[in-house]
Amino acid sequence: MAQLVLPLYPDKIPNSIPGPDEEVTYSEGWFRYGNVSRPTLSVFLPPSNIATGTAVVICPGGGYSIVAFKHEGEAIAKELNKVGVAAFVLKYRIPNDKIMTDKKIGPLQDAQQAIKIVRERAKEWKIDPNRVGIAGFSAGGHLASTAGTHFDKAVIENKGNINLRPDFMILIYPVISFTDSIGHLGSRENLIGKNPSPELIKYYSNELQVTPKTPTTFLVHAGDDDVVKVENSLRFYEALNKNNVKAELLIFPAGSHGFGLINPTTKDRWIERCIDWMQSNGWLSVDK
Repeated sequence: MAQLVLPLYPDKIPNSIPGPDEEVTYSEGWFRYGNVSRPTLSVFLPPSNIATGTAVVICPGGGYSIVAFKHEGEAIAKELNKVGVAAFVLKYRIPNDKIMTDKKIGPLQDAQQAIKIVRERAKEWKIDPNRVGIAGFSAGGHLASTAGTHFDKAVIENKGNINLRPDFMILIYPVISFTDSIGHLGSRENLIGKNPSPELIKYYSNELQVTPKTPTTFLVHAGDDDVVKVENSLRFYEALNKNNVKAELLIFPAGSHGFGLINPTTKDRWIERCIDWMQSNGWLSVDK
């Protein structure tokens, strides 16, 4: 269990329309939340004797309709803790016109706020503020990659001018694109509506928003993913490479979508590859 669960906003939740808390919990199968209107951040700190100072904010998936908290959040946090990485599982708001003035920016506000909190409390949690990454699964991967490509514009109050750019990204079978050809249209509709403008589609198609300032990225996808096309990861990798941003891409031949920590079709564990990648980039060294 998390050592601490924090309300993401200590006071008023920005961009919110007051109303009753209608959050629901689904415990059958994979544990997940629906109708999230009061976001939280669950804190998982590693044992102090192996702490590296690196932290990861984790955005579980769910098509922007639920938050798959356990198998795409808590399970990942525990694995990261084993190698000395602090993990913060974000229960972000589900975009909904009923509870938000502008649902398009609600989840991004929560991701930016999570990064801000981790950097503001870095000393307390023994974290290096220059080693704060973000991870995301499926639609959570869209949220994470949006945080990694739209960090120049703060959509939250940031009086202290805290750096909102993740230092690295870990994207697992991510929704990247909102284009008609390869995008996950369910996630698109939930976030930006049924009939979005071409400009809005482009803005939230993160393969089109990569620049040389985009953080280095680790990507995982299955070639037979029939929910989120593998082209999402391929196009993002190509955009990173074109912009001279270092990236690593792991494509499983099978596994479909939503497998979380363990792809049941192979003994090859992506989390071990990810840890190797983090090690090679110096994020697991204590004295970097």
